[in-house]
Amino acid sequence: AIETSDTIEVPSSMAGTGENFVLRVKGSSMIEDGILDGDFVIVRKQRTADNGQTVVALMEGEATVKRFFSNADTIELRPANTGMEPIVVGKNEDLQIEGVVIGVIRHCG
Repeated sequence: AIETSDTIEVPSSMAGTGENFVLRVKGSSMIEDGILDGDFVIVRKQRTADNGQTVVALMEGEATVKRFFSNADTIELRPANTGMEPIVVGKNEDLQIEGVVIGVIRHCG
């Protein structure tokens, strides 16, 4: 995912309540969840996530969109693309949840 300075109009029905932000998706790691390269994801800003939620996580200064899974010792960020491997990190490693994906906007044409 990449930050964008573009202005995106988000329908209020998609924005919900709370603080949100929008990121443009770069890459194909989430294609099996219908999140495609060039899409915009609407993200509810929060620092925690439940297992199975799609999150924006920050690792080494780079944002990534993946499914979140946590167990006793590790956090796993799983792509929705069977051709890609999950990212597994220890709970003490540098990983920060930026928010949970609550919607996708796609421009066609």
